[in-house]
Amino acid sequence: MEMIVGGKRVKKEKTLKVCNPYNGEIVDEVPQGEFPDVDKAISLADEGRKIMKELPIYKRSDILYNTGVLLEKNEKSLTEILVKEVGKTKKEAKGEVLRTAKLFKYASEEAKRVHGETLPFSSLEGSENKIGYYTLEPIGIVGAITPFNVPLSLAAHKVAPAIAAGNAVVIKPATQTPLNTIILGELLLEAGMPEKAISVLTGRGSIVGNALVKDPRIRFLSFTGSVETGENISRNAGMKKLGLELGSNSALIVADSANIDKAVKSTVSGGFSLAGQVCISVQRVFVHEKVYDEFVSKLIQKVKEINIGDPMDDRTTMGPVIDEQNAIRIVEWFKEAESKGAEILTGGSRNYTLVEPTILTNVPLESNLMKNELFGPGIAIRKIKNIEEAIILTNNSVYGLQAGIFTQNVNEAFKVAKSIEAGGIMINEGPRYRADFMPYGGYKKSGLGREGIRFAMEEMSEMKVVCFDIEE
Repeated sequence: MEMIVGGKRVKKEKTLKVCNPYNGEIVDEVPQGEFPDVDKAISLADEGRKIMKELPIYKRSDILYNTGVLLEKNEKSLTEILVKEVGKTKKEAKGEVLRTAKLFKYASEEAKRVHGETLPFSSLEGSENKIGYYTLEPIGIVGAITPFNVPLSLAAHKVAPAIAAGNAVVIKPATQTPLNTIILGELLLEAGMPEKAISVLTGRGSIVGNALVKDPRIRFLSFTGSVETGENISRNAGMKKLGLELGSNSALIVADSANIDKAVKSTVSGGFSLAGQVCISVQRVFVHEKVYDEFVSKLIQKVKEINIGDPMDDRTTMGPVIDEQNAIRIVEWFKEAESKGAEILTGGSRNYTLVEPTILTNVPLESNLMKNELFGPGIAIRKIKNIEEAIILTNNSVYGLQAGIFTQNVNEAFKVAKSIEAGGIMINEGPRYRADFMPYGGYKKSGLGREGIRFAMEEMSEMKVVCFDIEE
């Protein structure tokens, strides 16, 4: 596949192989971009941003809506590519394509609501003769660096609001999963996106990614990925606005009044969808001692019903992790917790990149599973005596993206909502829940800024004040 530089397809002699996580087979090859490619893309985007700024809002809206329609029309081919390059199941891949189509259509609506408001200058003594307002203008060029796990939707979360706000966009997809993003770029062009305003650059993060981060012509950089990379971006970005979504170690609290069946269902879907490779996957579960045995028994039963295997097989409900290196690390974390006193109730092993859905109990607080982001199919369970203990344990983390609680006690619900340090608190729902319009982001090392179409649009805009003195 070819990358896109200022709307034009570009081949390179040097390429990177895109491999199927399930069997290691080569799916396709993409160009290995270099610094001159980045420089050219940004130079063209510098012209493209002027075109986008002058583009009437209804035309931006049309581009976004048409992209949503084209995504729906290409659902089957995009689904197959997502299965092959990411390793997610057919159901998960199809869901991502359709979700992305809806996201673009929603952004089409939000594009029509870019506006400022009047300012009450006469409320200030000495400014009685002044009237004015502020407007939102495009920030210019948005750089987007996307992850491997939900590559199409998370690219859309950066690209769609950037276009809605009137910006040019340069996208750098994850090295492991670039194919769907290239197709997205092609669909955007087909939908009417000005050529100079869109680039999809493939290549290594150390070259292409770093060049995007450091270039002063990029006025807003949106990144989803690891804390380590996010911190490196912060050190090197210079004077530009940043949106960083850096992951989590999401906790779920199960109170003694919880609907246990619902909590179990949410734990399974939240912990093992996409083999646990989601920033807000359920990783830590704190269960009240009164319902602990019932919860664990039902959870094990449901987890054993997960069918792991070839993601192209319709019977498969959980596919592989992204590569063998991560599969090895994930199992090592299980063994490390076990060596420190945890008990593996089910799972704990792997076959190449297929890691068994794993449940551990009595997991020590100093273990990797309790401190860091697993990004794999494993859940650590601990017994608690009360909600206060659960809040302390949940907040005992460098992360704070999302958390959840199952309870029928409204006072407990409000206490958790107030006390937990996270960007989103889900009541009678797991932390895995996300609506694409809501402000999404975290506290602490989970990142900076918020995604969600309207909120991202605001961050991808500049605010301009206009003031008239009308004294005669």
